[in-house]
Amino acid sequence: MSVTNRQVVTDSCVSCDGVVELEKARQVIAQAPRVQKKRGRQQRRVSATRQKLLDAARAVFTERGLDLARIDEIAERADVGKGTFYNHFSSKEELVNEVIRSVMGDLAAVLEKRCKGITELKGLLDAMISAHIDFFCKRWEDFVLYFQGRSDLTLGQSYSGIETPFIDYLQRVEALLAGVIKHRLPQPVLRRIACAVVGFVSGYYSFAVITSSDENVDEVFNSLRGAIVASLARFIQEAAPAGESNGATGGGVP
Repeated sequence: MSVTNRQVVTDSCVSCDGVVELEKARQVIAQAPRVQKKRGRQQRRVSATRQKLLDAARAVFTERGLDLARIDEIAERADVGKGTFYNHFSSKEELVNEVIRSVMGDLAAVLEKRCKGITELKGLLDAMISAHIDFFCKRWEDFVLYFQGRSDLTLGQSYSGIETPFIDYLQRVEALLAGVIKHRLPQPVLRRIACAVVGFVSGYYSFAVITSSDENVDEVFNSLRGAIVASLARFIQEAAPAGESNGATGGGVP
């Protein structure tokens, strides 16, 4: 075969290879939307299953308590196999942390939205109380989880990491309070004030549900908001270091 013929054959092979590769590329491009759509469906199914497990855990934790709730109960409530549970969570501890983090994150978001733009202490305290009432009224299971998680922290052996969402939440309350208190307060004082505010609300709910079976707890709490705000404002005035208490309440408390 002459050099010229060999060159023609070689060029033809190269040309054929190029056509084949181009066709493969076209097929890959054509299949890409279908592949992405399939992956999208799989991701939605995974997300839906995970949410079913979280919802089931909320219900079982509320009914049984964090410690007594079992993984097989949660899986059964979510209508999935126990093996599916471990595809989403490595342990019950991870699930507890995820549920508590979700509850506290939602509560903090509601609180910040309700308090946005408020620059006066009593108005802020009223908004904080109102936000908690509305949140727990609509999501009673979450209050039970909130109370259980907080109580768990007082035990010698609590779920590792469960304190983080509570501390984050408390820090958001501190930031809101610091924004309306004229003088900069020492961090320990600000922390005591924030604890008093959130403790007032959760403490009332904790006992009201035990003793007020024939009353609407939220309506009663709403009727007491004025008195609670005045009490908290007075507490803040007295908790502030000497010489700063007048400015701490944004002009004093009558």
